[in-house]
Amino acid sequence: MKIYIKYMVSLRCKMVVKEELKKLGLHFIVVDLGEIEIMEDLSDEQREELKVALLNSGLELMDDKRAVLIEKIKNVIVEMVHYSDELPKINYSDYISEKLKYDYTYLSNLFSEVKGITIQQFIITHKIERVKELMLYDELNLTEISYRLQYSSVAHLSNQFKKITGLSPSQFKQLKNKHLRPIEEI
Repeated sequence: MKIYIKYMVSLRCKMVVKEELKKLGLHFIVVDLGEIEIMEDLSDEQREELKVALLNSGLELMDDKRAVLIEKIKNVIVEMVHYSDELPKINYSDYISEKLKYDYTYLSNLFSEVKGITIQQFIITHKIERVKELMLYDELNLTEISYRLQYSSVAHLSNQFKKITGLSPSQFKQLKNKHLRPIEEI
């Protein structure tokens, strides 16, 4: 049985969900970002227990098909930007469409209607958060970060960074209290 979970966007979330499933005596086949598959069918009582346990951890069970699809779009983007060593070489629209097996125009219209921003804006916001994260680690220079996140140039990355954060990358690096937003809040 597949179950969809909102706000499940990190490896820590996956660990929390696995722990809650174990506590309830449920056996999982797959625990992925935003989605789990368990061996059993849930009784109404088990579903309610899981719902409460997840809510206590800041996660939410989802039933609405549109909400499930929006979460899937978000999770594909989060996984692509934050957890892949390299972004896909194809257009993001083709990548998302291919991963979710839906027409991109449909996904894009649904996402914009529900979230109030475009998929492209969502991707850019996540890429800038990833840039900030990589700058904090201080292992890569801006040219390497630009290449890794497939910006056409350092100037393009810098312009987008300033547009989103209000700071240039070098101004951000000089800040004492560098501010990263939790993925689930983006």
